[in-house]
Amino acid sequence: MRILISGVCGFVGSTLAHAFAQAGAGHEIVGFDNFIRPGSESNRADLKRIGVKLFHGDLRAASDLETLPAVDWVIDAAANPSVLAGVDGRTSSRQLIEHNLGGTVNLLEFCKQHRAGFILLSTSRVYAIAPLAALPVVVEANAFRIPANTANLPHGISAAGVTEDFSTQAPVSLYGATKLASEALALEYGETFGLPVWINRCGVLAGAGQFGRADQGIFAYWINAWLARRSLKYIGFGGHGHQVRDCLHPRDLLPVLERQLAAPKLNAVDRVANFAGGTRSAMSLRQLSDWCAANLGPHSVAADSKPRPFDIPWMVLDSAKAERLWQWRPTTGPQEILEEIAAHARTHPQWLDLSAPF
Repeated sequence: MRILISGVCGFVGSTLAHAFAQAGAGHEIVGFDNFIRPGSESNRADLKRIGVKLFHGDLRAASDLETLPAVDWVIDAAANPSVLAGVDGRTSSRQLIEHNLGGTVNLLEFCKQHRAGFILLSTSRVYAIAPLAALPVVVEANAFRIPANTANLPHGISAAGVTEDFSTQAPVSLYGATKLASEALALEYGETFGLPVWINRCGVLAGAGQFGRADQGIFAYWINAWLARRSLKYIGFGGHGHQVRDCLHPRDLLPVLERQLAAPKLNAVDRVANFAGGTRSAMSLRQLSDWCAANLGPHSVAADSKPRPFDIPWMVLDSAKAERLWQWRPTTGPQEILEEIAAHARTHPQWLDLSAPF
């Protein structure tokens, strides 16, 4: 089977390419990347070494896909992944939409041409911000928590996390809107043209070699910055660092990707599922700092109580549907993820200069 991975030189794309190669299932991996993300060039030689055929191009330009060979499946791992994209002065709102939504449309047209299946790696940030920001959280062990006995929570959320039934009503951020629109178009293309389509909504992806910045790749950014004794800051929510996210290593997606590549088409309601580390891997920035202090030595973190746009106190995905449909559970625990990031940071002391120069 020939599989095209868009954004193959990014952290997620390159990790998946390596995972496919190591699994030895015999797939031919074709990669496509525009190398716009600082640090992505560092993955090019290694991907070539393991047999990935690389193509350079920009997903915003439909003609750049014309040189690609026909494939059986496309895994879309290309995106501007920051919730602040389009509003932070680094990228324009038009660039964000062209990359994340326009690029998806071009890939879907490519799939239509070659009768290829399509797997979209989406995000937890498609879920509505307003009800998440209003959650009745309490602080326990330096982290926000939803008490298990809390009544009258919004539909689709519990102490176990956010399910696929939770509201996706705007606002979800411009970034979240581009991914939500991409999901809708992918499903429509699948129905209209008879293409197999799967939507995998991922929690915070993390691991060694991630291009971390404060607004994305937070686990990698925090550990690399801590080890380098760079300035760190708890932003918003009183400046205490109690905000919580879960983490997932992208290689843990491989088993479900293999099943999706071989699966018959299910009902439309079953084509969207959460994939995340869940409560087992959830931690606050303060708890991450405690881990860093214990493993990397002391470092101070400043506080800034001023909130940032689109920030929410607690985001943990419930992957019960993925477990039911795909018999999927993550296998890489949070301790292993953090240790892997730290080991990479020790051997790449200039990683933030390479991957997050701004």
